[in-house]
Amino acid sequence: MDILDTDLSRRIRACTLCAKRFAATASGHAPRPVVWFAPGARVLVAGQAPGVRVHASGRPFTDPSGDRLRDWMGLDAATFYDRGRIAIVPMAFCFPGLDRAGSDLPPPALCATTWRAEVMAALGEMPLTLLIGGAAMRWHLGTKAGVTATVAAWRDTAPRVFPLPHPSWRNTGWLKRNPWFAAELLPALRARLTEVLT
Repeated sequence: MDILDTDLSRRIRACTLCAKRFAATASGHAPRPVVWFAPGARVLVAGQAPGVRVHASGRPFTDPSGDRLRDWMGLDAATFYDRGRIAIVPMAFCFPGLDRAGSDLPPPALCATTWRAEVMAALGEMPLTLLIGGAAMRWHLGTKAGVTATVAAWRDTAPRVFPLPHPSWRNTGWLKRNPWFAAELLPALRARLTEVLT
């Protein structure tokens, strides 16, 4: 059964816990939880939070970050958006809003404390988890190390867990300074995805 039709999914989509918080941001928006997962998925993509384009589309990673992430994974859009194979569960289901400088705010911790354990229990054990960004790494690994140190130690958690930097254009410089990411981590990730999804 598609989890979009379950009680859990309906409750998440109806959540308004952060309505006042979002109304007070520079974007002044209302909550719009983006739910994109189903029981039986083999891969968990644990991201940060939807951006403004995803808030508008209602579909995760419909932005240049999503293009880069799918390239990293070596997947086409049809496979990436197949909820029966890949669960996309950010640390916050809603766009957190913009600050006065126009930058995305971090995911509110309230979302993860309210929903994450229940969602993870519904999904069950995952053969492969991708942790995108510091918030996901801290929650799933309990690490206090920074993103660079955690991603550099990817062999410690592979082949079941791969920590990744956020695929935002803002990290283009990081990718240039850390060529081992594309040369070593990505081939291992793509090979593991082939194993898990075949």
